Amino acid sequence: MSLTINRTKTLINTTIPSTMTNNDILLSVRNTFDFDNSKMVTIFGLADLEVTCDQVNGWLEEKDNQEYQAFTDLQLAVFLNGLINYKRGKKEGAQPEAEILLTNNAILMKLKIALDLKADDVLDIMNLVDIHISKYELSAFFRKPYHKNYRACRDKILRNFLKGVHIKYHDTAK
Repeated sequence: MSLTINRTKTLINTTIPSTMTNNDILLSVRNTFDFDNSKMVTIFGLADLEVTCDQVNGWLEEKDNQEYQAFTDLQLAVFLNGLINYKRGKKEGAQPEAEILLTNNAILMKLKIALDLKADDVLDIMNLVDIHISKYELSAFFRKPYHKNYRACRDKILRNFLKGVHIKYHDTAK
């Protein structure tokens, strides 16, 4: 069941604006896995970035709050790299470089890796929120941008994927 109010989608007591920001993605991941601020700091540390609880608080504030701090693509890339290390274990050797510019496709890919999802798992998660796409459509999101079958992942797809992840990993844990 979905309710639309001022271009905001409400589902399962989680509100994610129709135009997603990096702060929204960070908050969604935090809420899905019930990470507290110290766990968030640890996850950043797993990707070799030291942050404070105050910084995390600023990133999680509402945009109209004076404590709000915008969360950059680079910071989100580092967090998602840390999430991969947290969920799957840190690999030996050099860690991947965090992207300076992050697309929805890259975010989707990093979440897929962190959660150790196969294509069928992603499709099942999308089905939880009544988004039905084919395996071929899904694979287009994971292609290189210059590939002829590449497809840009729109905010709607990423937003619904995050909602599905919330249903699968948060709601079933209760």
